[in-house]
Amino acid sequence: MDYQSDPIPYLSLFAALSYGVASMAMVFINKAVLMQYAQSMTLLTFRVMGYTKARGFNMETAKKLLLVSLFYNANVAFALASLKGVNIPMYIAIKRLTPLAVLVAGFFTGKGRPTTQVTMSVLLIAAGVLIAALGDFSFDLFGYTMAFTSVFFQTMYLVLVEKSGAEDGLSSIEIMFYNSVLSLPFLLFLIIATGEFPNSLSILFTKSASLSFLVILLLSLVMSIVLNYTMFLCTIVNSALTTTIVGVLKGVGSTTLGFVLLGGVQVHALNVTGLVINTAGGVWYSLAKYQQKKRNKLPKLMTDVDGHKK
Repeated sequence: MDYQSDPIPYLSLFAALSYGVASMAMVFINKAVLMQYAQSMTLLTFRVMGYTKARGFNMETAKKLLLVSLFYNANVAFALASLKGVNIPMYIAIKRLTPLAVLVAGFFTGKGRPTTQVTMSVLLIAAGVLIAALGDFSFDLFGYTMAFTSVFFQTMYLVLVEKSGAEDGLSSIEIMFYNSVLSLPFLLFLIIATGEFPNSLSILFTKSASLSFLVILLLSLVMSIVLNYTMFLCTIVNSALTTTIVGVLKGVGSTTLGFVLLGGVQVHALNVTGLVINTAGGVWYSLAKYQQKKRNKLPKLMTDVDGHKK
């Protein structure tokens, strides 16, 4: 099925909404797990090992998706590392810079120049991020370095996922399967390089006596599969930029819940101002993309009418 040639409106909306909900839930679940068990690379390895059912493995396809898997794992590794030193509201604020990075990357990879309204709306989103961050900057050099590095790798793999889905005709499930298989060597290397092995296993067995930890861990494993599928589906059905904008909008809810549920962050007027600007940019972007799609459909409709006249 060719998702991008003529995506069904309801499918596009479902893909975007499901990704937003899964992504927001995953931030809190990951934070809850890491508050009890800091061996993030071990957990990530166990997660990708759980995906086993798929059609035959094709080596040529795997070679094409090797960079996707590399950037994906780098993004997740740096994101998990940043959560150890950055609170959720500030983590989300930094990750909201991804749409701007995707916009720039798309321009340099030959996707074409976006419309003025799309560009301005994404810049408004980024401005809102910076204003919100200035309101509460409990600076942690390690955490912020990891978060900004994660933004770079997330941008790269989103652009590559969109390219792979469009040019190779791969479905979201196929991309997720190849990504899981190709992730294992990278994750095994990270476990050894970070020193998590073998201490992480003994700590995991000790923590397994806690029912609350097991529930959170199981929920994290299930939601990670849901998140990966909805992210790839949204990127293929819509676009890499749309996927990141959905992440920006769901971040408003995540930030608010982060203030209320986890604590440790003082609400400042700049936070509220930045979030309002950020949300306004997201709404502006949605309207700009809707108008752009209407303009693109008009020439096609006129061509069909002319063809019938002949």
